[in-house]
Amino acid sequence: MKKRTRCISWAGAAVVAALAAIQLAPVSRTNPPVRTGVAAPAGVDEILRRACYDCHSNETRWPWYSYVAPASWFVVRHVNHGRGDLNFSEWPAFDFEAEEHAFRDIEEQVSNGEMPLRNYIWLHADAKLSKDDRDTLLRWARSQGASN
Repeated sequence: MKKRTRCISWAGAAVVAALAAIQLAPVSRTNPPVRTGVAAPAGVDEILRRACYDCHSNETRWPWYSYVAPASWFVVRHVNHGRGDLNFSEWPAFDFEAEEHAFRDIEEQVSNGEMPLRNYIWLHADAKLSKDDRDTLLRWARSQGASN
């Protein structure tokens, strides 16, 4: 029995040491300057900031777990991917084709319930879109996409 207890103790120590060691892996949590923000009415802007900006802007609020590996690796990768798909801080203000594509993408993702992601909502309940939030975003995206 003592041998088994020692083995479990060594295994536990090894896990703790491994978790401590992975904290040393560099992770780049950045918030680059905002270039051109999206022009949205106040109600839409509030919804975007609450439900979208953490992954789709350069104004990410980095939660405590984004500083703890291995969660930090996932969060940073997710934010970088989100910014690559759509970044409200680098809005294509003078590229009407790109802007129209962004509005169509917003409309598609919101109407299909694909955004915000479910796993994001688990940790950020305030980001969940109500029916009114969805309707507001859809009206805005449709009106903007049609005006270009």
